[in-house]
Amino acid sequence: MLLRVKTKPGTIKNSALQQQVPAVGRMRASLVLAAIMVTTPFMPLLVGAQSQDATANTDAPIIGIDLGTTYSCVGVYQNGQVEIIPNEQGNRITPSYVAFTPDGSRLIGDAAKTQLTSSNPQNTVFGVKRLIGRTWDDPTVQKDVKFLPFKVIEKSNKPHIQVNIGDTPKVFTPEEISAMVLGKMRDIAQDYLGQNVTKAVITVPAYFNDAQRRATKDAGTIAGIEVIRILNEPIAASIAYGLDRSEDGEKIVLVFDLGGSTCDVSLLTIDHGVYVVGATNGDTHLGGEDFDRVVMDHMYKVIKKKLGKDIQGNTEALQKLRREVEKAKRSLSSEQRVTIEIDDLVDGLDLSESLSRSKFEELNMELFRSTLVPVCKTLQEADVKVKDVDEIILVGGSTRIPKVQQIVKEMFHGKETHRDINPDEVVAFGAAVHAWVLNGGGDNSPVICDVNPLTLGIETVGGVMTPIINRNNVIPNRKARILSTAVDNQEAVTIQVYEGERILTKHNRRLGRFDLTGIKKAPRGVPQIQVEFEIDPSGLLTVSAKDMDTGKENSITINKSDGGLSNEDIDLILKEAEEFAEEDKRLKEQIEAKNELEAIIYITKKQFSNEEDLEKIERTLSVDETVSWLEANKDALPEEVIEKKDTFVKTVPPITQKLYEHGGNSKDKDEL
Repeated sequence: MLLRVKTKPGTIKNSALQQQVPAVGRMRASLVLAAIMVTTPFMPLLVGAQSQDATANTDAPIIGIDLGTTYSCVGVYQNGQVEIIPNEQGNRITPSYVAFTPDGSRLIGDAAKTQLTSSNPQNTVFGVKRLIGRTWDDPTVQKDVKFLPFKVIEKSNKPHIQVNIGDTPKVFTPEEISAMVLGKMRDIAQDYLGQNVTKAVITVPAYFNDAQRRATKDAGTIAGIEVIRILNEPIAASIAYGLDRSEDGEKIVLVFDLGGSTCDVSLLTIDHGVYVVGATNGDTHLGGEDFDRVVMDHMYKVIKKKLGKDIQGNTEALQKLRREVEKAKRSLSSEQRVTIEIDDLVDGLDLSESLSRSKFEELNMELFRSTLVPVCKTLQEADVKVKDVDEIILVGGSTRIPKVQQIVKEMFHGKETHRDINPDEVVAFGAAVHAWVLNGGGDNSPVICDVNPLTLGIETVGGVMTPIINRNNVIPNRKARILSTAVDNQEAVTIQVYEGERILTKHNRRLGRFDLTGIKKAPRGVPQIQVEFEIDPSGLLTVSAKDMDTGKENSITINKSDGGLSNEDIDLILKEAEEFAEEDKRLKEQIEAKNELEAIIYITKKQFSNEEDLEKIERTLSVDETVSWLEANKDALPEEVIEKKDTFVKTVPPITQKLYEHGGNSKDKDEL
């Protein structure tokens, strides 16, 4: 179903679009909306109420893959249940590691991770999820590369991984490394199922931007996998939870996902299999690896004091320490004290150091408490109070940490959290269920309504940001508006696409631009140009423009190759929008008043060309005077422009009366 706003013709001017109807207000996620969407064929998740046997697909099933920073997991729905598939080692999660050995071999998974602590750490690649879809000058990339044992280089302003295969240096993109991990997960599924697997649902953090989502999809393509859907990890987790714990009645559920590198929080309303995402927030650089890093910093000082060695420049020693620190962190989730023991850490010296749970918590308390920041922001965004949250789901291996569980519980006034679903597997579980649904799977199929985090729109006359799809509107989504030209005989317009919450585009972020040419020459306001925004189920944006008369059209699929917005960027945008709301409102009023006066002047001048009465000279002088005033008072206050407009209208009453009789009020017309 095409979600379209039917509007009157508007105007286009100076390569900037202007809307024709008042922007739709911020859409609050609600079950009413979800119920409406269930009845329409637009939602791709809607399936018929048929039995599993009736909808059985004879082809290979679609698998669900949780492509994690440190570990990945794969699942499949068959025989009425989800099966998390073990690898050849019998492990249900597989390290997201790729290693290249001196003899030219390539290792993936458990075998690759062992190379990290051997004599080959510089050719063992991991954590590329933090690099994928980012630019080289991204501050997070520059921060991360300092801690990686392998070499990361800049190429076309993108991070690339350089390793040695034998004696030959080889450069890979993060997408290629991710493709190797995805290929491994597919192979694990194929070996288990005994048939070829070509399709998958792949999960990503909720705050992955467009470029990162596209890069993840590209990685699947490189691996020979058709990526049916890119699915947010918290959504996948909520699917798993909803199917296992389905109860009658509406629930507000908070999903707290703390994994290896990201902290994602989502607030959902769940009712009879319908999921509505009310709000999401998170930190793309907060997780188990960061906790490890804090302990590593502590251990550097311990080693310096006990052994008299600084190991920060010793790659092999660092990786030995990293492995033991990660093991200690896991053990401290169930034990009060562990001993970090490393034989031959450096220069033949051994290390034995005790680490208590209390010390671990003390070192990481600031980071632990920072995980509550996205929780608070999510609740605030959805306008939901702590007491209104019915269920809390803990997802991700880092939620096993007792202190993390405690601070989340305390924030919600002692409410028990749900953590009995394996936190390492729950995302793959949900992805497998969603894959089954997309493949035509049985009854009680969930319907998911995700939301876009920022308003998407176009630049209109005066540099105004005109919303097309408002912030927190559901995705997938498609909206179109009809616009027109603002210059006589205009044959081309430039469509400039922005995201942000400020009134003027100069304060927002431009995503892309394209030209629509071949417009038939006509007076201003006559051509009908349809501009359409479409966000697909994976959150990717396509913008198109079509001249309804000539049929000429052009489009752009937004690829934020210059780097996307992190959750911190989004928070800053929202804060600035609130801070400058009054100022922006005045600016918009000023621009609208000037546009309205200019439109009246334009139509008045067009009428003069057909008049030959004696009043023509007097009226022309009035027009010229008003035009001169506008040019000399570009920063005039809205009240001043309105007063000037009223004076002009009184000066030429016959013309303006005719204008209004023909619906010429330009407030309803927007210009490019």
